[in-house]
Amino acid sequence: MAKLPMRQMKKNQSGVISAVKATGELGRRIRDMGLVPGSEVKIQGHAPLYDPVSLRVLGFTLTLRNSEADFIVVDVDDE
Repeated sequence: MAKLPMRQMKKNQSGVISAVKATGELGRRIRDMGLVPGSEVKIQGHAPLYDPVSLRVLGFTLTLRNSEADFIVVDVDDE
């Protein structure tokens, strides 16, 4: 398993969140959206200029700015 910032994941790549490195208000907001360690995520795609990123988590679709996705570390299978 490799650890990647969520921003570097490719379309249709899945993984499990291993850490959320944001603190304060941003960290709370990320966790409130269900992005907590142990959650499974799948990247659905990137916008044309690669910001934001669209992902599937806990049965719903969510979009994050790349500046937010940089704080989320995901364990992904080596390809």
